[in-house]
Amino acid sequence: MSGTRTGGNSSAGIPGSSTGGGDSAGTGGHRALDWRRLPERPGAAVLVLHGGQEHSLSRPGPVNLAGLRMAGFVHALRRETEGAGVAVGVVRYRHRGWNGERADAAKDAIAALDDLAEELGPVPTVLVGHSMGGRAALRAAGHPVVTGVVALAPWCPAEDPCEQLADRDVLMLHGDLDRITSPAATRAFAARGRAAGARVCGYTVLGTGHTLMRRINDWHRATARLSAGLLGLRDLPPEVATAFALPTDSTAALDLPLPHCPRTAPAAGRPARPLPTDA
Repeated sequence: MSGTRTGGNSSAGIPGSSTGGGDSAGTGGHRALDWRRLPERPGAAVLVLHGGQEHSLSRPGPVNLAGLRMAGFVHALRRETEGAGVAVGVVRYRHRGWNGERADAAKDAIAALDDLAEELGPVPTVLVGHSMGGRAALRAAGHPVVTGVVALAPWCPAEDPCEQLADRDVLMLHGDLDRITSPAATRAFAARGRAAGARVCGYTVLGTGHTLMRRINDWHRATARLSAGLLGLRDLPPEVATAFALPTDSTAALDLPLPHCPRTAPAAGRPARPLPTDA
């Protein structure tokens, strides 16, 4: 079953969680949440957020390269969570740009999360975001339903807050050849996030840049498997479990080389039946 929900229950509270109620933040009527798979009774969810621009008030068009780039990730996530009762959706932006203090992409992410919570209830939700979408995912992580974030080559300005990441699981992946967003800024943000109370692990995807095209299969498979791990569908890699257990002031395990992912791998920890749902 699939469908599209309409945004409009969004709080503009950034950072932090939604307070609900009305078309705040000027999102009025925009459909922020677009389901790509919606089981009858989902027990968890993953939302995918694509990249964008620093400044632009134009609307994303029907042919949107940044959005198309994430289609492979949506496919990998759907395949990885097949039969496990996981809803998979994408966040639709009102504008192409972040637009300074407006933080439009983050507001749209929160609107989508509000709709998700209204429709599915408080199911554990993982956000997967690339570039500007990674920034939006990290900013919206304080929403009550969010339990984890997978940030891909995220845009991490030094001034962005981290307090909303407390008690969240955060995985950050960045190519060492990226010239659009800074791998060093990602590592610095990861350290600040851990100091703020997040459980953080950082990977460097050697030999890759910002578009995620090099080692694309590794990007897809790692993202899908790590997201499934955050939802408890498979065991997290040992290095992630070790990183999550480190003290908050530790800067270790924030720059681990991402191994090449085999095409097939045992789905350790995958449940034999779908995730439980409330009656």
